[in-house]
Amino acid sequence: MHGFSRLGNGRANGVSPPLSTTPSPPSSPRFRHSRSKNASFGSRSPKLHTFAERLVYIVLSAVYRKRGVLLFAPLVYISGMLLYMGSLSLEVVAPVVVVKPAPPGSTYRSPQVFEKLRPFMQDDGNHSSNALMTAWHVKSHQSWKHCVNQSISQAGYSELPRSNGFLIIEANGGLNQQRLSICDAVAVAGLLNATLVIPMFHLNSVWRDSRAVRIAPFSNRLAQAVPSSIQGLRCLANYEALRFSQPIRTLAEKMVDRMVKNSSMSGGKYVSVHLRFEKDMVAFSCCIYDGGEEEKREMDIARERGWRGKFNKTGRIIRPGAIRMDGKCPLTPLEVGMMLRGMGFDNTTSVYIAAGKIYKAEKFMAPLRQLFPLLETKETLALPEELAPFKGHSSRLAALDYTVCLNSEVFVTTQGGNFPHFLMGHRRYFFGGHAKTIKPDKRKLALLFDSPNIRWEYFKRQMQEMLHHSDLKGIEMKKPSSSLYTFPIPDCMCKQVEPGKSDRSTPIII
Repeated sequence: MHGFSRLGNGRANGVSPPLSTTPSPPSSPRFRHSRSKNASFGSRSPKLHTFAERLVYIVLSAVYRKRGVLLFAPLVYISGMLLYMGSLSLEVVAPVVVVKPAPPGSTYRSPQVFEKLRPFMQDDGNHSSNALMTAWHVKSHQSWKHCVNQSISQAGYSELPRSNGFLIIEANGGLNQQRLSICDAVAVAGLLNATLVIPMFHLNSVWRDSRAVRIAPFSNRLAQAVPSSIQGLRCLANYEALRFSQPIRTLAEKMVDRMVKNSSMSGGKYVSVHLRFEKDMVAFSCCIYDGGEEEKREMDIARERGWRGKFNKTGRIIRPGAIRMDGKCPLTPLEVGMMLRGMGFDNTTSVYIAAGKIYKAEKFMAPLRQLFPLLETKETLALPEELAPFKGHSSRLAALDYTVCLNSEVFVTTQGGNFPHFLMGHRRYFFGGHAKTIKPDKRKLALLFDSPNIRWEYFKRQMQEMLHHSDLKGIEMKKPSSSLYTFPIPDCMCKQVEPGKSDRSTPIII
């Protein structure tokens, strides 16, 4: 017999069997228990072919080892099954971008509206009377007349007292800014009992007289709420005393006569439009029209050239859509044309455009000329040799526009500024208190021009209501904070019993 070796070398008679069949020593009960638990998952890891299978195996293994989270095992199991069956994907899904529609009135769609309404405009013009003959309704009890000289004499200015000294001012700015400065200076001279020296627009330092008071710049230095005697001086200076130079008056009178002759079909009456669609005005407004890279590049260059980084300051946010909705975008020539046709001015109406160099004039002016073939500007109304002395002098050119607009039956303002404000005051002064001015509601226009499916009847009704509103606001009393140069009633005008008629055969040349 051979003894049993505890070392387990399995040798018998010095011969080693090919495979050992000697059992291993028994392990401890704890070790056996641990092994039995691990055996529940198999003695080897199963062959996992996909990423999802590997992930499920790892998660379940971790959860099983952590007894504190066994409550989540059902949830993990369900998730794993969904992954395995393909119902739940681990692929990254790109976020869905929801583009909100632009608010009404924030987008320039006037060309689309024009294409929609053009056939109706053409047809309607053949069956309706021209609004030029019926635009204004001045009632007899609303008529006013000039009374500047009367108010001045009542204030005791028939004889001038001895002067306390001299007043010198610098009148800066454009045509009407200079007018404002001069008229206010007359009033200040009256307050100071001083002699006003005729303003020199390029003042030098020669004046060293201790009696000279020098105010530079002078614009907007005098309040609107001043005694009536001082207001009378303002009225006298603005509406009676100030005159353009003789060369301006001569050419302006010729231009007015030509507009009247061109308007024979409407009894010599014509429409004037102050159109602010120059490149710098479009750039300053920050509004978007046709869009595109070309417009953006041109506007960026114009803004940088004119305002040197004003629009690129840190924290400044420009919202073109909000600007348009607020009615602050300059009206295009097309929009002005559609507005006038909707108000009832047909294609026989003579129209004068007062403007500088229109931005992309060939493109933007074409549809306006389609709507109103009898359209004139100072460049078409005056001969080249007549206009030559005025070229390069913006204030002189503006004076020509001012005079032609002053004599029109209807004046249309589109953007605000000193030009229309002074002109409305002059028209009130010469036309019995009525401004005869269309001042459109540009917020409403923004909504209407952003409606490509708008019906012609609805558009026309809205335009006629706008014209009626301008008629009602034609005669308006000056409020305490308002400008006398826009509202001459009651400081410069008096109520008259019998309504007067303006003599349209004689042009008003100032």
